Amino acid sequence: MNWHKGFSSRYYCAVVDTDSWRDTERQELKGGSIYRTDSGLMESGDIDLTEIPGEGEIWIRVWLDARQAEDGAHEPLFTGLMSAPMVEWDGVRRTYRTECYSVLKPAEDLLLARGWYVPAGTDGAAAAAELLDVGPAPVSYEENAPTLASSIVAEEGETNLSMAWRIVNAIGWRIRINGRGEISIEPKASEPAATLDALENDCMELVVQDTRDWFKCPNVFRATFNELMAVARDDDEDSPLSTVNRGREVWMEEIDCTLNSGESIEDYALRRLREEQSPARTVKYNRRFIPDTVPGDLLLIHYPVQGLEGNFRISEQRIDLGYAARMQEEVIGA
Repeated sequence: MNWHKGFSSRYYCAVVDTDSWRDTERQELKGGSIYRTDSGLMESGDIDLTEIPGEGEIWIRVWLDARQAEDGAHEPLFTGLMSAPMVEWDGVRRTYRTECYSVLKPAEDLLLARGWYVPAGTDGAAAAAELLDVGPAPVSYEENAPTLASSIVAEEGETNLSMAWRIVNAIGWRIRINGRGEISIEPKASEPAATLDALENDCMELVVQDTRDWFKCPNVFRATFNELMAVARDDDEDSPLSTVNRGREVWMEEIDCTLNSGESIEDYALRRLREEQSPARTVKYNRRFIPDTVPGDLLLIHYPVQGLEGNFRISEQRIDLGYAARMQEEVIGA
């Protein structure tokens, strides 16, 4: 099926069995939206149903059935925990409006004990996966992850989820959730998951907001780790954010850094400088739905008229459960 061309769409929900993580009974869906981001709980949904499948905590999965001439596809869009619904009446017609939380919600609801810590030398991906493996959703992690060069101690109000994010950020990896609600700890994307091209894979609407919010981005980064300190500078004449091109220094400092195994304080300062400079360009647009593209993934975008050339990292998405699963998307220059 060619997702860059038009298709018809139908949606429904399925109740998810928490033991097998498979669909059970089907529930009809009247509309709604799915929200995705690259931080926090990462996903949520506003789902309108015709009936409510029972009482208590209910896990649901939203499906898209797409048709295109003789081709078709059956794609999961979201899996999460349904909250208490609100019912609306229009005459004799009834709609249940529900808010749904992502599969990371159980990890957000657990507080870590005071003094809990992850020791230096720990496999970062394994530690993060263990913290997230407290709900029914399957959790996996890739092998050969960086180990922590220093311990990470739980702060006041630290949850399993916030600690998992601290670990993942420390090793420079990511948390990814697919449409089936399966959680994975993996390296940050290095290759595009899809291509948006004005000539060959044209699926972007041409109303584009392109913001270059470089004002607060640093060109000097100072990192402190115990008694060590390092300063990374961007003095590159080809960099638009450099001290040379801006004509001034913009500093950022981080204290008590968490280093990866084998990472020097100088390497850390340089890595963080590059990360803090990356949000300088944010692009927002609407496009056709393409399966298995979620926040954190890379897109190769070639729309030269709009000045969009190269790799961009997805930061936010909204999927409308209506005609052709139209997507609102925000990407950051990678």
